[in-house]
Amino acid sequence: VQLQASGGGLVQAGGSLRLSCAVSGGTFSGYDMGWFRQAPGKEREFVAAISWSGRSTYYADSVKGRFTISRDNAKKMVSLQMSSLKPEDTAVYYCAAVNLVGSSWSGQKWGQGTQVTVSS
Repeated sequence: VQLQASGGGLVQAGGSLRLSCAVSGGTFSGYDMGWFRQAPGKEREFVAAISWSGRSTYYADSVKGRFTISRDNAKKMVSLQMSSLKPEDTAVYYCAAVNLVGSSWSGQKWGQGTQVTVSS
C-alpha cells in the first residue's frame, strides 16, 4: 500500500488546516489508519487514529477537541481536520497504516510527510 499526504502549509495560530492522505494499492478498508507528527529535534509522536470501519477514533491528549480524523473507504482517503492550531502543532505530519501494539499505536506503512507550520 502507498500513502500520499497533502494539505500542509503555513497558518496563523488559531487557524485551521485539513490534511488528506490518499491510499493506493492494498485493501484500504482493512487497515486502521493514523496520523503522526515530528517536530524539529523531537521524536515522532502519535496524533490520531481511526479504525478500519471509521467507528472508533483515538487522539493524543494534546490534540483532543481540536483535531478530527475521518476516512472515506470508497475514496481510499483519510483526513485530519485541524482547528485552533497552536505554534506547538508545527511539525511534519505523516499518515500511516497503523496497528495497536499494547496501548500504543504503531505505524506499519508510512507516507511521505507534509509540513505544517503555525505562526504565533
